[in-house]
Amino acid sequence: MPLPLWSPALLALALIVLPVLGLFARIDPARLPALLTSPAALTALELSVRTALIATVLALLLGGPLAVVLARSRFPGLRLVRGCVLLPLVLPPVVGGLALLYLLGRTGPLGELLRDWFGLTLPYTTTAVVLAQTFVAMPFLVVSLEGALRAAGSEYERISATLGAGPWLTFRRVTLPMLLPPLGSGLVLTFARALGEFGATITFAGSLRGTTRTLPLAIYTEAQADVDAAVAMSLLLVAIALLVILVARPKAVEGRV
Repeated sequence: MPLPLWSPALLALALIVLPVLGLFARIDPARLPALLTSPAALTALELSVRTALIATVLALLLGGPLAVVLARSRFPGLRLVRGCVLLPLVLPPVVGGLALLYLLGRTGPLGELLRDWFGLTLPYTTTAVVLAQTFVAMPFLVVSLEGALRAAGSEYERISATLGAGPWLTFRRVTLPMLLPPLGSGLVLTFARALGEFGATITFAGSLRGTTRTLPLAIYTEAQADVDAAVAMSLLLVAIALLVILVARPKAVEGRV
């Protein structure tokens, strides 16, 4: 390893790790168990995990096919479509929340139809939390799967076609097995991103305890009144995210999903 790389590498690591360690320095360890088991923390944690899991499943059901289409299709405007799919990665989350609100809100084009036809109102509900999390997290899965398919190439799929297999059989027997290792990695990143979503959620779903106040929103709310409680919840969120990445991501990268 070239020696000149060590200094910037260590600085980069310090920039990431030291702020997190600063949270430990701020909290009183004696109060930590009580703060982490408070009703507000447990309610927010349960809601966060539940909605993040649902958002991850939605991302899989919708983003998986989208990734295959982007990787294997050729049609006019493909680059524009890919750019739109990746837009949530670069947009401020609050912009995504506003977009969802003005589309699915009571006066939005789709929101008005849902209200008039089905009596459904999405903003400031748990469903709104799931939609916001899916909006910001699904591109992580799409990027992972599309990149894996492009790197693998289409040679095996062409061979399958020459042997008489139809598109659906080729997808099930050839394409899908190639997607399993990157699928695990993409799902981990998607879940972690959904779990930490804040901006789009508070804009589109609000912060109603037990209904839309996920752990990131609870941290923001508690920071106004009890800094120690906010720090304790922050450490909890850091621990969960780190656990998910350390336990699941290496297995996915190595193909042991």
